[in-house]
Amino acid sequence: MAQQPLLSLPEFGNVSTGSLVVKEPLNFWGGKRVQAKDTKNSEPVYEPATGRVLCDLIFCGENEVDQAIKSAHAAFLKWSKLAGMERARILLEAARIIRERREDIARLEVINNGKSITEALADIDVSWQTVEYYAGIAPTISGQHIQLPGGSFAYTRREPLGVCVGIGAWNYPFQLAIWKSAPALACGNAMVFKPSPFTPVTAVVLAEIYKEAGVPDGLFNVVQGGAETGTVLCQHPMVAKVSFTGSVPTGKKVMEMSAKGVKHVTLELGGKSPLIIFKDCDLENAVKGALMANFLTQGQVCCNGTRVFVQKDILKPFMEEVLKRTKAILVGDPLLEGTRMGALITKAQMEKVLGFIKQAKEQGAKVLCGGEPIAPSDPKLSGGYFMSPCILDNCRDDMTCVKEEIFGPVMSVLPFDTEEEVLQRANNTTFGLASGVFTKDITRAHRVAENIQAGTCFINNYNVSPVEVPFGGYKMSGIGRENGMVTIEYYTQLKTVVVEMGDVQSLF
Repeated sequence: MAQQPLLSLPEFGNVSTGSLVVKEPLNFWGGKRVQAKDTKNSEPVYEPATGRVLCDLIFCGENEVDQAIKSAHAAFLKWSKLAGMERARILLEAARIIRERREDIARLEVINNGKSITEALADIDVSWQTVEYYAGIAPTISGQHIQLPGGSFAYTRREPLGVCVGIGAWNYPFQLAIWKSAPALACGNAMVFKPSPFTPVTAVVLAEIYKEAGVPDGLFNVVQGGAETGTVLCQHPMVAKVSFTGSVPTGKKVMEMSAKGVKHVTLELGGKSPLIIFKDCDLENAVKGALMANFLTQGQVCCNGTRVFVQKDILKPFMEEVLKRTKAILVGDPLLEGTRMGALITKAQMEKVLGFIKQAKEQGAKVLCGGEPIAPSDPKLSGGYFMSPCILDNCRDDMTCVKEEIFGPVMSVLPFDTEEEVLQRANNTTFGLASGVFTKDITRAHRVAENIQAGTCFINNYNVSPVEVPFGGYKMSGIGRENGMVTIEYYTQLKTVVVEMGDVQSLF
């Protein structure tokens, strides 16, 4: 099968030499790209590394969302009748295409998102692995057989929900579209996906890949827009489920709107995750773990371990090493292989992060390094949203920088004395997405994992999320799970069938 052009775009080069202006429609339903009509409701999309406009994104209105959902429903009626093995073959072909085109997709992701090409390539690898994983599960989806007295029996069926809505975030645009669509499609559902208006480019590429792989026209659709478009999606009567990734305030609104139609909901929301480093840790690994927990994707990761609790006995050597390595992080052109930190998603987001740092200093925190805008030497990057990774010392639990999600490259370091103390402090939050612990004491590691109030606990590592492992939060960090076998339960409904093999025992 010949490789198709992703967006019929000019050359893919470094930001300093390449050119990307998106002129083709970024909506997709009925098996083809569709141009939205309401030109009055649009916003410019910027390239984070340069600040230039990539395209003018026209938002979908009520009629266009309705078209996409009806297209999805028509495809669902066909797709849901296929055997799991038939769906698996098509999904495996989609995984193959993604794997084959990983470099082109990753470059698009970098240009639209700002993260480093090294990270983007890893995201695309996770993406095709996710499709492959759920392709393998598709033929195994089944219910139970329950033996009843007198030869009677019952059985259960796992059946698809119907049309599912996926609403993605801008930090992992392509990967989140996969995390939501792969299990949904494996279970026999159709999906209408709305990317973040900041990162609209790669979701439509996924739609084209699914079509090329052989899914029915309309099975995976893309509608572009902001809050109003999301509201129409959540309230549409033909939608059976909404899966949302984003902020807590928006997640609450999604849940409220979906509740009016008693729709299934999965919410993957924010976090302020604790990373606990004990004195008996492997210090080298603990430092690397702290860096991975704070500076991936310019710190714009919901599960980042941004509250770094360090036992006082090793605070000095830990700080010396983490400072040295943070100062050495290369920030710049995200399409260069040597770059380790690219640009923040928007100018407004960078200003918000810098505002948190300013407030932290006013509240008594000390900036040990970073926390400032960067002007790269390459003039083509002069309009980009770059800042230096920041470490805050002298932090207290009641500071805003410690309590609220910053969503930028800012690490807050807090000393502690005892295990009991740090667990109480770590759990003193409304969030509960992730957590981490570094220690050589395996008993302590499992004890902390048991007592920490979070959906994930990393032991002697951080930010490792293989598709086989469920991902989701406690408390206000969300409900439901993505990835792993358990996700099948969130994209299917259970039907019980009771079979009587004898006479009816009637009271009348």
